[in-house]
Amino acid sequence: MPELRKDPVTGRWVIIATDPARRPSDFIRSRVVSKSNGDCPFCAGQENQTPPEILSYRDQANQWNLRVVPNKFPALRVEEMLDRTGEGLYDRMTGVGAHEVIIESREHKVSLAQLPEKRVEDLFWAFRDRILDLKRDSRLRYVLLFKNHGEAAGASVEHSHSQLIALPVVPIQVQEEIDGGRRYYEFKERCVFCDMLRQEASHGARVILETDEVLVLAPYAARFPFETWVLPRAHSSHFESAHASLIQSLAWAMRATIRKLERVLEYPSYNFLIHTAPIQEGPLPHYHWHLEIIPRLTRVAGFEWGAGFYINPTPPEEAAQFLRDAGL
Repeated sequence: MPELRKDPVTGRWVIIATDPARRPSDFIRSRVVSKSNGDCPFCAGQENQTPPEILSYRDQANQWNLRVVPNKFPALRVEEMLDRTGEGLYDRMTGVGAHEVIIESREHKVSLAQLPEKRVEDLFWAFRDRILDLKRDSRLRYVLLFKNHGEAAGASVEHSHSQLIALPVVPIQVQEEIDGGRRYYEFKERCVFCDMLRQEASHGARVILETDEVLVLAPYAARFPFETWVLPRAHSSHFESAHASLIQSLAWAMRATIRKLERVLEYPSYNFLIHTAPIQEGPLPHYHWHLEIIPRLTRVAGFEWGAGFYINPTPPEEAAQFLRDAGL
């Protein structure tokens, strides 16, 4: 029987359409296949095709393993002066921010799931290093870290890469999570994410894998089929405060989870993103940073746009079972 589930953080409702529940093989999708590309601007030897690097991690032979460069066509520019104006009831500001690309490998054909674990760890260290640098700019309030893998997920360059966009405002979806967490904390004096972690670990039906440092789960009110969250077990509101053992555990869990998704869903396009606290705020007792992975298996249509509800044709308990059974 279909049911409505309420997200415990934001209060958003989701329809879990279980009549019948859709299995992994039911989704129509295009497999993401890597092809060689001698003109790829992200490949080793083509460094002159990107803007000058901001950060790089190199081996003993001084060959880079990871590079961070400004986006050649940025959504926002750090050189702009922050200017807020109003026209009656309308507000606007100049396009201040930063838009950077994290090139994850020298090799064109290597995906995130195929990278050595240490290289995945480097990706999260690069995320952390860039946030710590950008938060020194008092004009910036938020840094969104994300990856588009596959054409259906919005990737315009095939070579494996992630991105960050630093903003002078806090995104509405993050603010909704922060506000929801604050309401819960004011009522119960506990973090809603920490309570979620305890309940999911105890219940087990939506847990996909776990380590001493992180828990990977299908959220109770999953918006999309096979939506997956990765959360640190210890409370922390800011990703950039992650310590070495947490980043190591996160890299292992992320690589293992992507491999499971590829095995079960036959190499789908996907997005992942990190929701963290605003960079100019101190530690928040009511917010808990986390990583969300969203395979692109369905499309948002009229009902979702009109109602703000999502329809998920695969119950998260079944999705978690498929992924648990996929092995490492």
